[in-house]
Amino acid sequence: MPLPTSLLDSAHVDELLEHVNVPSYVIDVAGIIRWLNPAAWRIVGGVEGRQFTSVVAPEETRRARELFARKVVGAATVTDGGFVLVDSEGERVGVEISSAPLRRGEHVVGVFGQVTDLVETPHPHLELPLTPRQAEVLDLLERGRTTRQIAAELHLSIETVRNHVRHILQSVGAHSRLEAVAIAHGAH
Repeated sequence: MPLPTSLLDSAHVDELLEHVNVPSYVIDVAGIIRWLNPAAWRIVGGVEGRQFTSVVAPEETRRARELFARKVVGAATVTDGGFVLVDSEGERVGVEISSAPLRRGEHVVGVFGQVTDLVETPHPHLELPLTPRQAEVLDLLERGRTTRQIAAELHLSIETVRNHVRHILQSVGAHSRLEAVAIAHGAH
């Protein structure tokens, strides 16, 4: 249920968002970061005016662009998912992000998002013999995702995710998903 417009004074909303402790941001339709509140700034620094992909880990860029494009063209109303960002010191930070298109009338004018959760700093699994996609699947397994959740988040079929999991188990010499996660934790 939307808030009554009489309660929404845009200057007042902007001021309130500045003080919210949840990292929040606005990206324009060209993918340029136009606004960060102080909570978001503490994670990625002063990145206003830069492409949003500049704060996304390289292996996440393609998926981030796809989800952004789906919102800009109106194919998705809200997307939620885990991402790896690069913080202001160049360190990798795992986050859960929820974002939605900003509209003016019928036109999408940008994307508003919030970091809904900071998760354990992910690790790249460089020491394991995995493809980039298998490393993504393993990262999501480490975060406790189910096959169905991984399929939805990576836009893959459930069978494709099962194949990736099977190859991960073979590659790391594990007999179960739990064992593969334990091996991955011990490898770094």
